[in-house]
Amino acid sequence: MDDAVRHALATDLTVDITTQGRRSGQPRRIEIWLVHVDGRFFITGTPGPRGWLANLRSEPRLTLRLKQGVHAELDARATEVTDPDLRRHVLSHPATAWYRHQVELDDLVARAPMVELTFANCASSPPTVRM
Repeated sequence: MDDAVRHALATDLTVDITTQGRRSGQPRRIEIWLVHVDGRFFITGTPGPRGWLANLRSEPRLTLRLKQGVHAELDARATEVTDPDLRRHVLSHPATAWYRHQVELDDLVARAPMVELTFANCASSPPTVRM
């Protein structure tokens, strides 16, 4: 992965994700916030049903589109975060302060949607990047 993409992943808050619709099978793109915590990448939100989460539960592969400093598409996989300690760590991080102004931390830890993203082939080679 080139340095510009790494930097964008760590600093661009607003991205698009494309998931596969759980019922339709069609691509579904939404704008969402990407949270960078300790070198890991998360998508979360305030409590409530989320179509993006339902889609990712059905098919965890997605495409993340960087659109601020760098324009690129990255293949990724989402894993739902259920560990309460990790959830609390992510939701206590300064990058998620906005959510804590909306909902109490304990409620976020208990009920907020949250997935961790890993990028395709990260362990062995750079992720697939389309510019």
